[in-house]
Amino acid sequence: MAPLNDEQLHQIRDERKEQIMDAALKVFSRRGIAGTKMSMIAAEAGISHGLLYHYFKSKDELFTTLVQMAMLGAQDAMKSIYDLQGSPLDKIKYLTKEILDESGRPYFMLIHQARTSEGVPEKVKELIAQYSLKSFVDELLPVFKEGQQTGEIAAGDPAELIAAYLSVLSSLMMLNAQDEETYRLPSSDILMRMVTGP
Repeated sequence: MAPLNDEQLHQIRDERKEQIMDAALKVFSRRGIAGTKMSMIAAEAGISHGLLYHYFKSKDELFTTLVQMAMLGAQDAMKSIYDLQGSPLDKIKYLTKEILDESGRPYFMLIHQARTSEGVPEKVKELIAQYSLKSFVDELLPVFKEGQQTGEIAAGDPAELIAAYLSVLSSLMMLNAQDEETYRLPSSDILMRMVTGP
């Protein structure tokens, strides 16, 4: 069997790192940083404890990497609505569906853990401050203001409306994360009534 070339080795390393990050996301989103051990992540990833340290020096480094990735993803999702065609309300509907999509649940829970857990690294605290609720409100302000001008979005203080909208979505994600079989997320059309008014 021929030895692996540099490109193949690099691909294996990238795949292994992705495998570790996926496993860490699952464990951290359920247990938070304080309740997670590197051995739990290694077991979830199906690799040896020692190999895990080959990719990440510490639990803090791995947690910080994931939180940074989640925060950038959330910010990109907010910004992406400006590239969409359609009315302001269409853009907000799209964003609502994206936020409530099941695939984003582990990332949402990770961010929640980062905001509420004890023992969070200093770099994560800085990220949380940088990507505050206010930063997301500011990001959405132009589309909500435009929607108010066209009459699609309810009148009133747009920043207050956005903060309420994001708070409701956040609460729904928390309820959905409980994995209660009887709970079902409301449709985005029902949620839109909150921003369109009577």
